[in-house]
Amino acid sequence: MAMHRISAPRSRQRGLSFVSLVFILVVFVSIGYVATKSFPMLMEWQAVNKAVNKAAAETTVAGVRAAFDRAAAIDDIRSISGKDLEVTKQNEKVLVTYEYTQEIPLYGPAFLLYRFQGSSK
Repeated sequence: MAMHRISAPRSRQRGLSFVSLVFILVVFVSIGYVATKSFPMLMEWQAVNKAVNKAAAETTVAGVRAAFDRAAAIDDIRSISGKDLEVTKQNEKVLVTYEYTQEIPLYGPAFLLYRFQGSSK
């Protein structure tokens, strides 16, 4: 007479393997790297917006550019200067527009490119 042993069904192991843990860490480190490089650029973009809106209160092209350069010196704006601004008049109001790019080197020949553009209110 053969006895059959009845065993309880094994529950499947759950959790992360070492390879998936390393993969997840690489993804988080990559995101963190891009975020730490992007944050100063975004802060500078906000300073550019603020400086452009202040400069738009001037009435002449030279005045707008000089006002922007003064604000850029205070806020440490290095990506754009007063000569890069496009100054026009729209319905007797000065309109200041800008456009510039910045890039983050990622790995080897790979870069992340930011294109910033805006205008005064």
